[in-house]
Amino acid sequence: MDLQVLILVATFVIVLAMNAPIAVALGMCALLTMLSLGTVPAGFMMAQRMSTGIASFPLLAIPFFVLAGLLMGEGGMARRLVAFATAVVGPLKGGLAYITTITCMMFGAISGSATAALASIGGIMIPEMTRGGYDRRFSVALTTTASTTGLVIPPSNIMIVYAVVTGNVSVAAMFMAGILPGIVVGVAIMIACAVMFRGREVGERTSFDMQEVVWSGLSALPSLLLIVIVLGGILGGIFSPTEAAAVTVLYALILATGVYREVKLAQLPELLLKTSVVTAVIFLLIATSQALGWVLALEQIPQSISESLLSVSDNPLVILLLINLLLLAVGAVMDMTPAVLIFTPIFLPVVTELGMTAVHFGIMMIVNLCIGLCTPPVGTCLFVGCGVGKTTIAEVSRPMVPFLIAMVAALLLITYVPALSLWLPRALDLL
Repeated sequence: MDLQVLILVATFVIVLAMNAPIAVALGMCALLTMLSLGTVPAGFMMAQRMSTGIASFPLLAIPFFVLAGLLMGEGGMARRLVAFATAVVGPLKGGLAYITTITCMMFGAISGSATAALASIGGIMIPEMTRGGYDRRFSVALTTTASTTGLVIPPSNIMIVYAVVTGNVSVAAMFMAGILPGIVVGVAIMIACAVMFRGREVGERTSFDMQEVVWSGLSALPSLLLIVIVLGGILGGIFSPTEAAAVTVLYALILATGVYREVKLAQLPELLLKTSVVTAVIFLLIATSQALGWVLALEQIPQSISESLLSVSDNPLVILLLINLLLLAVGAVMDMTPAVLIFTPIFLPVVTELGMTAVHFGIMMIVNLCIGLCTPPVGTCLFVGCGVGKTTIAEVSRPMVPFLIAMVAALLLITYVPALSLWLPRALDLL
C-alpha cells in the first residue's frame, strides 16, 4: 500500500471517528491525498473537481423531485392511495399488510422518497393495523421495509445520482430498469407476510365493494397519473428526466393546492426551505465524492480492487455474491447516497469485467443498499419507522428478520437474472 492510499484510508477513518459528516470526510480524504501528491495545486484542483462534479444538467432534477415529494406528503395523496388499496385487497386475509405494502410502492413511486412514503403511509397504516389486531412491532417492520421500494420504482433521486457518477448511463434507462425489480421486492415482502399469516387469521377483512373500488380509484387516479405523465413524457421524447422533474413539481402543486386543497400557499416557503436543505446536503456529497473519485482514478485504486477480487475467483456468481455481501455490510454503516458515490467507481470496473452492464449493476446496488436503510446502526428508514410507530429498534429487530430475508432473496434474484432489470430498457430501445 503506497503513501497516498494509506493517507486516504486513514483520513477517512479518523474523520468519521470524529463524528464528522460524510461529505466532510470525503472532502478531507481528497484534499489531503492531493496535497501528498505534491504535483498538482491541491486547492485549485479540489475546487475545480467539486464545481465540475455538480455542473450537470441531470442533477437539476434532484431538487425538483425533493420538492415534489414534500408536496405529495403534505397534499393528501397518501390517504387516497390507502383508500384505493383497501378497496382492492382489503378482503384478503392479512389485507391490511398487503394494503400497506402496495400503498408504499405506489406512493414511493410517485414521490421517489422512502422516508416520505414511510412518514405518510406509516402515519396512516401503523395505527390502523394496530387497531385491526396486528402487532405494532410487525406493522413498523413491514412499513419500514416496504417504503424502500419507492427508491427502486421510478422516479428515484438515487438513480439520477448513480447515472451522473457513472457518466455514461441514461437516467431514462435506469428509470425503466427499476420497474420490474421494484415490483419483485414488493411481491417478496408480501410473500413473507403470506407465509407468516399461514394457518391463522389476522386482522379484520373488509367486504369487496366494486362501487368503492371505482370511487376510490377515481379519487387516487390524479396521483397515479403522475407516474404515467413522467415516464410517458420521458419515453415519448416530450421532455428530459430533468424537465420531467419540473413537470412533476407543477403537477404536484396543482394537486396539493388546487385539487385536493390540503396544502396552503402559506406553507410553500417552509417546503422550499426543506427542499433547499436536503438539496444542499446531497450536492455537497456529490461534489466531494467527485473530487475523491478523481483521486481514486489517479491512484488506480478501482483497478487494484478489481484485480484483487478477480484473483479470488473467476466465477461471476462468486464475485457478484462477494460484492453483494460487501455492499450489505456497507449499507449497514453508511447511508445510500454516499455509498453509491463512493463504491460505484470501485465496483463498476469489476462487474464490467464480468460482462455485467452498468444499468444492471446500478439496480443491484440500489436494491442492496435499500436493505441497509432498514438495518442498524445507520438505517434511516428504521429510525423514521420507529419514530412514526412510537417503538424502539430493539423491539422491531425480530419482526424485521423475515422481511429482510425476503428482500435478500429478491436481491439475489435481481442479481442473477439480468432480464428483470434489462428487459424493459431493451424493449424500449434505451440500451
